[in-house]
Amino acid sequence: MFGKSEKAAELAADITDFKAVRGRSLFRDAMGRFLRNKAAMASVFVLALIVAFVVIGPLFAVWDNEEIDWARMGDILAQGAPSIETGHFFGLDELGRDLFSRTIQATQTSLLVGLIGAAMALLVGTAWGVIAGFYGGRLDSVMMRIVDILLAIPLTLILILILVVAGRNFVTLFIALGAVSWLTMARIVRGQTLALKTREFIEAARAGGVSEGAIIFRHILPNLIGVVIVYASLLVPEMILAESFISFLGLGISEPMTSLGRLIAEGAGTMGYGTLWQLLFPLFFYVTIIITMFFIGDGLRDALDPKDR
Repeated sequence: MFGKSEKAAELAADITDFKAVRGRSLFRDAMGRFLRNKAAMASVFVLALIVAFVVIGPLFAVWDNEEIDWARMGDILAQGAPSIETGHFFGLDELGRDLFSRTIQATQTSLLVGLIGAAMALLVGTAWGVIAGFYGGRLDSVMMRIVDILLAIPLTLILILILVVAGRNFVTLFIALGAVSWLTMARIVRGQTLALKTREFIEAARAGGVSEGAIIFRHILPNLIGVVIVYASLLVPEMILAESFISFLGLGISEPMTSLGRLIAEGAGTMGYGTLWQLLFPLFFYVTIIITMFFIGDGLRDALDPKDR
């Protein structure tokens, strides 16, 4: 009897001290794994520094991006090198303009191009892929044949034609990049939707009388978030690369606006004259943005991969 009472007392104490284990959501689990990825977190920190440079940099700029330093324009090689005393922290370009201010403007342009172009591709591609994959049948065949036809045309050619016909400005550039970047996203989303719509929870929702629109927004799209986020993060550097290539050819944003691709093209053209700083500073920001975005995308892919959970 005495032994049983002791065991009962110990069991009661264990029950009193018991604390419910808090469950972890998939988002918290993925965020925790992303935060443990050292390469991804280092890339986030470096990218944050670049964004801070774009936001705070104009406060430290002595010269405007369109202002010409006439006193040093005559001899850029001798007087146009980077200097703190003259206020040209990154030196001058071939027209005597401050490269520090122009690099800030170019970095801002490239980041906006990457983010807005990826956002347009995400919206159009996701909507196109979900509709084609969920409803299937003839609609799916027609929609995906359109995607196949557009993919058969060189995307760079489409981009150049849109810019030449509609003009070189921000709006046209964003429309052109969005018009050629959603095709692969649509294919990926369509394939994932085809796999999801045959799952048991979708059949249960249909049996329960849930409308097709509600199934798409409540069940299909939430399960596509991981794939869409990962591909969108990898699409940002692709947009920056595409814009830089177009600007390098001289078909990108027109003056007085500029981008990193355009500055790199100008720096490469004057590199033979000894003004190496005109190439190195824009190239540094360009390469850094591309590398950090790829590492962040790789970290998101590892964090959201269900096989690693």
